[in-house]
Amino acid sequence: MFNRNQFLRNSLQESADTKLKIEQKCAEDILKAADMIKEAYRNGGKVLLCGNGGSAADSQHIATELMVRLSHHIERPAMPAIALTTDSSNLTAGGNDIGFENIFARNVEGLGSEGDILIAISTSGNSVNVIKAVDMAKKKGMKSIGLLGGSGGKLKSLVDNAIVVPSENVQRIQEGHITIAHIICEIVENELFG
Repeated sequence: MFNRNQFLRNSLQESADTKLKIEQKCAEDILKAADMIKEAYRNGGKVLLCGNGGSAADSQHIATELMVRLSHHIERPAMPAIALTTDSSNLTAGGNDIGFENIFARNVEGLGSEGDILIAISTSGNSVNVIKAVDMAKKKGMKSIGLLGGSGGKLKSLVDNAIVVPSENVQRIQEGHITIAHIICEIVENELFG
């Protein structure tokens, strides 16, 4: 029989354990991602983000932290960031006319420039439309950061910097992604404007 109190405790413990593993296994990649984003901003670039489902929501969340601000004690200009997951007309027309697998690549093609960063978010690392976006980013002369999970999937070897949350549980991976993103955004904010 389902014991919700035990489930609650186990979930919180698993989440805490995953975050401690992130520090052990991903710290170098997280710091590298912050440096990549800082370099892009210093050179007049921007950040594009994509992912599906919860990762689409994370794309919006992270883009907002960069555009608006995360740390309220820092007064700073907007840092340009675009979630490629928010325009329903674009997404539905693209899905209908060129195929769902091409929707993010098409937007990277139209909005991305050399020196920009693509943050590709996929808990499995195998989302075809995210893989195609990374391929297009390479063609455009962009660098890519993968927020991934599990084994890292196909994206692990395709992105310039793979941050792979050490968990097989999608919920824990997504929690790890947003924690990692907050850390990256705060580092970028503090080191550029703090």
